[in-house]
Amino acid sequence: MENSIQPLLEEYQLGDLRLKNRVVMAPMTRGRATNADLIPTPLMAEYYAQRASAGLIITEGTWVSSKAIGFINVPGIYTKEQTGGWRLVTKAVHDKGGSIFSQLGHIGSASHPDHLNGELPAGPSAINPRTQSFTPEGFKDTLTPRELTIAEIEQTIQDYKQAAQNAKDAGFDGVEIHAQTGMLIPQFLSLATNERTDQYGGCIENRARIIFEILDAITEVWDSTRVAIKFTPVMYTHVGIVTPDVETIPIFQYILKKLNDYDLAFVHVTGPAQDLTGTPVEVLQNDYFSHFRHHYHGRLIANLGFTQQTGNEILNSGKADLVSFGQLFIANPDLVERFKGQLPLSEADPDTFYTGEDKGYTDYPGAANDRVLG
Repeated sequence: MENSIQPLLEEYQLGDLRLKNRVVMAPMTRGRATNADLIPTPLMAEYYAQRASAGLIITEGTWVSSKAIGFINVPGIYTKEQTGGWRLVTKAVHDKGGSIFSQLGHIGSASHPDHLNGELPAGPSAINPRTQSFTPEGFKDTLTPRELTIAEIEQTIQDYKQAAQNAKDAGFDGVEIHAQTGMLIPQFLSLATNERTDQYGGCIENRARIIFEILDAITEVWDSTRVAIKFTPVMYTHVGIVTPDVETIPIFQYILKKLNDYDLAFVHVTGPAQDLTGTPVEVLQNDYFSHFRHHYHGRLIANLGFTQQTGNEILNSGKADLVSFGQLFIANPDLVERFKGQLPLSEADPDTFYTGEDKGYTDYPGAANDRVLG
């Protein structure tokens, strides 16, 4: 495919932010904040700067408070020192002409006492999500959490707001709310983990309430055109009991319709990693992203293990406005340049995804220096 007709390589106007292309670096946990205070490091600044030719970078999910932690060596954005570390990252990316959003996350009941000074994690209800938490001693099974009080939910919303302010102070171009499966927000949405009987439980409107209260808080700090949210509505693997149920489609239709009232930067959606036949969301199997395009009228980013070809195809179809790439960006820091030149892609080494070192992180060569023989 000639560069001139590759939609991926076209400039794109994201609100008042001009992107160099429609290639987005997806948020990916890499476990390189290897210090007790979870401060972003100079190594992380180098990693993100290497990938600044992307139209937009979205950082790894970043903890909004000390109570949000659920995975080792993942950075936070709730202290002055962490904010200062992120300032190095954003400067490095901006110096290379890139744009970068911070992804703000909270893991809720899927945490472990090892992350919380021995305290139980808290979630929508006192229900074990039956997944695992990556602790300093390795993966451990989750426990039955405490149920969050109303006051704690209100404080959590304020934690998101403060994290959004810290992201602004750190020089980010915007923020994305981490609402992917396994995190706190989907625990509120799911019938399996939310049995509350107050204003945050029961009906669809109540279970989705926290999304809009977080959005309302963050948009007091940021213009809505610099605020986004990412969902994985149908993910099944590695998420315990938070899986699609009979209300998954209705609740997302409600969420998407209500999100139309916000002039967001984008909604970021991950597609199914496996066959949906025989599940409560089987109807989404054949034309997944069209469903979201139908119900949400703003900008959409699609994520589904896309290749250069399939990424261009979904943009040509009009079912998405931008495409995010995960693993391809791990081993190909110059992914955009490789797309432009139709160059071969390097493969990532899964053994180094979360190792905390530069190996498998900042040592992947660009195509011009790539001497790997295929």
